[in-house]
Amino acid sequence: MDEFHDFSEEILSLINDKQQISYSELKDSAFSRGISLEQLDASLRELENTKAIASRSNGGIMTYYILEEDKQLRKVLIVEDDKNINKLMALSLGKGFEIMQVYDGGEAIGVVKEKRPDLVILDLMLPHMDGQEICNIIKSDKDIKDTTVILVSAMDPTNNRFTAFRNGADYYIKKPFDPIELRNLVTLFLKKKGKRFDPLIDLPDEDRISREIEHSLKEGEQYVIGTIKIDNFGEYARRFGEKSAIVILRLISQLLQDLIKNSGNGVFVGFLNSNQFVVAGMQQNVNDVISGIQSEFGAVLNFILQDEGYRQMDLNVDSLFESKEVPKISLVYNEIGKNDLKKRRSEILESKTEGQGDIGTYTYEELQKLFGSSDLDVIITRDSNGVRLQVGKNASEANR
Repeated sequence: MDEFHDFSEEILSLINDKQQISYSELKDSAFSRGISLEQLDASLRELENTKAIASRSNGGIMTYYILEEDKQLRKVLIVEDDKNINKLMALSLGKGFEIMQVYDGGEAIGVVKEKRPDLVILDLMLPHMDGQEICNIIKSDKDIKDTTVILVSAMDPTNNRFTAFRNGADYYIKKPFDPIELRNLVTLFLKKKGKRFDPLIDLPDEDRISREIEHSLKEGEQYVIGTIKIDNFGEYARRFGEKSAIVILRLISQLLQDLIKNSGNGVFVGFLNSNQFVVAGMQQNVNDVISGIQSEFGAVLNFILQDEGYRQMDLNVDSLFESKEVPKISLVYNEIGKNDLKKRRSEILESKTEGQGDIGTYTYEELQKLFGSSDLDVIITRDSNGVRLQVGKNASEANR
């Protein structure tokens, strides 16, 4: 055990250097240091058990995060009318938090204002005031709007998830929930070191997308890579504003993450900081994800447009796809051929500094060129201050 503890210190140092790192990156670093896979896995288990790190599968990649040392217990309020489920949620979080429990929606806002919890777990269906209304009130109040809100519900998630994000929810979990997922999410929201945890911001970035491109080029023809584009997203953002557009991004991001998590098929998803997500994996698995996301987004699209003021009678098939008055927002998948990818990669390598032995990490501008989409109408900025969106002709210049 002492031997593993020594390796734990070294593994902890590796994670701390980046504050978050994927399992595959850890394997590479461990191998270069003579640490076996067995020793790495044992060290990771020990570090999680001692609450030094937390892990989460994000975009199909297992990622490890460094945690802050607790100076004081973070407060978590659970609002759930079923006493058994309320108790299960509390047990799922463990002893690392100060947990408060409420069983009536009508009491929730008063408790939030008085006790100032760091995070609230909200059931959707509650007596006297439902979770959506409570979330909206919290996020609209300047004194408590920074409270993290996780909505949990057994109801049809298609429209409710969109409404939750519209009301400012930070995450949406379907019942029956996974206790480990709930605990890990709460831990990351409240204890992650460095920039604030955000499920959209923390989707694989340019570094991990770069690694996935190199990986895909080494795999056979059945391993494919491409992009899911939100078609007409710039027009949607111009018409309805930055906040509404970011809600769409969060919705699609979490739908994709849930599809990958529930299928367990090893598909990779990254975010290109525009109107595109990168997706890679075995052909059939990718096809399943594309079919699933298009179906789920299509099911909620009319509801989204109704929320923006369109009447149901205006949203028949003809008007939805032909009328200039209704935004033709949709999800389009574009697979990138390996030969095209290799050609574009060679062009980028030629422009790199001579003598550089490794491609390293592509810039977002280079990633856009690799995927054939350098003329951008929308640019997303992800940092510790959150997510910002820029629309217009100069958007592509903002990414340089």
